[in-house]
Amino acid sequence: MKKLSLLVCIACAIGFAQNSDEKQVKNIYSTSLLDGQSYAWLDHLSNKIGGRLSGSENAAKAVQYTKAELENLGLDKVWLQEVMVPKWERGKAEEAYIVDGNNKIQVPICALGGSVATKNGGIEAEVIEVKNFEDLKLLGKEKIEGKIVFYNRPMQADLISTFEAYGGCVDQRYAGAKEAIQYGAVGVVVRSMNLRLDDYPHTGAMSYGDIAVSDRIPAAAISTKGAELLSKQLKSNSKTKFMFSQHCKQYEDVLSHNVIGEIKGSEFPNEIIIVGGHLDSWDLGDGSHDDGAGVVQSMDVVRLLKKTGYQPKRTIRVVLFMNEENGLRGGRKYAEVAKEKGEKHIFALESDAGGFTPRGFSFDCSEENFAQVQGWRQLFKPYLIHYFEKGGSGADIGPLKDDQIVLAGLRPDSQRYFDHHHASNDTFDAVNKRELELGAATMTSLVYLFDKYGIKTSQKIKR
Repeated sequence: MKKLSLLVCIACAIGFAQNSDEKQVKNIYSTSLLDGQSYAWLDHLSNKIGGRLSGSENAAKAVQYTKAELENLGLDKVWLQEVMVPKWERGKAEEAYIVDGNNKIQVPICALGGSVATKNGGIEAEVIEVKNFEDLKLLGKEKIEGKIVFYNRPMQADLISTFEAYGGCVDQRYAGAKEAIQYGAVGVVVRSMNLRLDDYPHTGAMSYGDIAVSDRIPAAAISTKGAELLSKQLKSNSKTKFMFSQHCKQYEDVLSHNVIGEIKGSEFPNEIIIVGGHLDSWDLGDGSHDDGAGVVQSMDVVRLLKKTGYQPKRTIRVVLFMNEENGLRGGRKYAEVAKEKGEKHIFALESDAGGFTPRGFSFDCSEENFAQVQGWRQLFKPYLIHYFEKGGSGADIGPLKDDQIVLAGLRPDSQRYFDHHHASNDTFDAVNKRELELGAATMTSLVYLFDKYGIKTSQKIKR
């Protein structure tokens, strides 16, 4: 009889906890949709400040703006964390032409982040089209030297995961110039990482590795329509030339900051949960999806917890990282300082996949912790959040990884993301208010659950 009574008590306790969690999650979603702040913050970040390339004046303005807004929320502490970041400037607008005899056809291009400039007046040379680095090896120096290498491998359209499609071809952007230099190329043009055909070239980081500055060649992205046109022209005339000019410049590193705010935990203040996005963006648009959305959603997590009257057990931090796009300096600096201070982070969540409708999360964690997450799925079902999978989390929180922490990434619907990623149409008008606020609520709900229940560990966390 006593055993039966105990089982009844346990069942009642579980039922009460589930009911309590359902009410809190509903409260979070209602508050975000009826009284959200993320869209207004994004409006200012995008339309009053604009693109926030690391080391730029706009990046510095964004640091001060978000710090002030976090202070207005009445958090227990808000501070700036110094970090040295690269400073690269695009300069005046790029120009490019497909040259066939006396016929010149202008096409849209943009310099890749970190590229060197062309010489004054630009460069003009014959073009050799390739799909990958293996093509370079097969062609060899004899056929490449003195030419512009044109990488024309599109994102794989039949992959449902657009991030998988992106990962399958981004190497040509990041390392294309480094590889082409070995064969005597004088420049590189890369098909934009974009699933649709349009006239928007997409920038992004590239690297020369340890190649001397004097031996580096200019690298640019061409729009998908431009790439199709250039490829077609080469098929009809293999001697077709390409001319492009760009005026970018790399400077010495400059001082910038991560922006951090926290609510101190009431029971386990030494156990830290962080939520964040990256404050920097590329310079072509205003960085609304990448990653203004993640920034304002993360800010709204701490606001929504306070607004719903929830008192965290553990310390909740919002971290707005600087320099994810071309260096990851902010994420590395945060992890470095946390290690120096002996801080214990138990959960980290990043939003860096756009402000579209949230579908769920991917988790980098133990099987035991993933089982706990799976137990929370029913709480998210009413909000059409169904994606709970093992996988990657986020670039900025990656340096925190150890055998204890749970890392997670918000996973919005990604089908339109690469239409805007790193391009001039990554602008405020492309973000839907309701979708953005649903994402903020989804993130807040997961943070609430990890704060309430903690993580599963094989070794007891020191408190």
